[in-house]
Amino acid sequence: MTLSDNCGRPLLNLRISVTQRCNLHCTYCHREGEVKQANRSAEKMSPDEIVRIAKTAVNLGIQRIKLTGGEPLMRQDLCDIVQGIAHIPSIKDLSMTTNGILLAPIAEKLRTAGLNRVNISLPTLNPETYKKLTGGNLKQALAGVQAAAKAGFCPVKLNMVILKGINENDVADMIDFARQTGTVLQLIELDPINVSGDYYSTHHRFLDEQEAILKEKAISIESRRFMHNRRIYHLPHVTVEVVHPIENTEFCMHCTRIRVTSDGKLKPCLMRNDNLTDLLTPLREGATDEELTQLFKQANKLREPFNKN
Repeated sequence: MTLSDNCGRPLLNLRISVTQRCNLHCTYCHREGEVKQANRSAEKMSPDEIVRIAKTAVNLGIQRIKLTGGEPLMRQDLCDIVQGIAHIPSIKDLSMTTNGILLAPIAEKLRTAGLNRVNISLPTLNPETYKKLTGGNLKQALAGVQAAAKAGFCPVKLNMVILKGINENDVADMIDFARQTGTVLQLIELDPINVSGDYYSTHHRFLDEQEAILKEKAISIESRRFMHNRRIYHLPHVTVEVVHPIENTEFCMHCTRIRVTSDGKLKPCLMRNDNLTDLLTPLREGATDEELTQLFKQANKLREPFNKN
């Protein structure tokens, strides 16, 4: 069974924000669309609660789950969460987004626990630019990339948000780095979510020029139908994906995601916070599996394209 919304879009992917805490301060972070710092000092959901929510989703046909944040590695119990979800029958893919700073010491353990793949935020290979954008140490992030590749995560994806005037000239170096490390590079347009209007207008850049260059160099090109129809450019010995966010109606019209916020609410749309469905309160009040299932179905009916034209 696969749920579809009123626009016929299948519900295939679940993103669970396991914390809002983070060890970096990335200027471009959209925090999964959460506007309130709900749990800066402590997590709202326990591992068992997260696993039960994930199990409800899988029973409704969702087979791909991504753990997000904040920074998921800030949780000391992350391996317990991963192991619990990985053991749910019928789940096909369990992944995580991370900045990679804390990844190197725990990559092997996460892989053994059942994590399939990771997306690592890496806006630049320039240490000074990295420090300016994130407040972090580039060497630690690169160690995380190397550890992820060594641990056997497949694929390891590098998320590079393109920022006009800051890192737009670093793309060629990032492509070479992805080729050297056997990773996949994702070029991502800046989202206007949780950043100021001035920041967005100053640093947003459409990726049309980058795509034109990639198209000339590509051996083959494909589209991911259930990932916003994003294009994948297979270059010699390296793959580059291009992610156009809300400015492109393809992003909304082909969305197959729903989110769980860090405080346990179903969030049907990245761009909205006025149609959330509380899961955590009913769960703690003794909700049955069927009642949780109905809450998922209710939230799915609230899914609709943010941009329809």
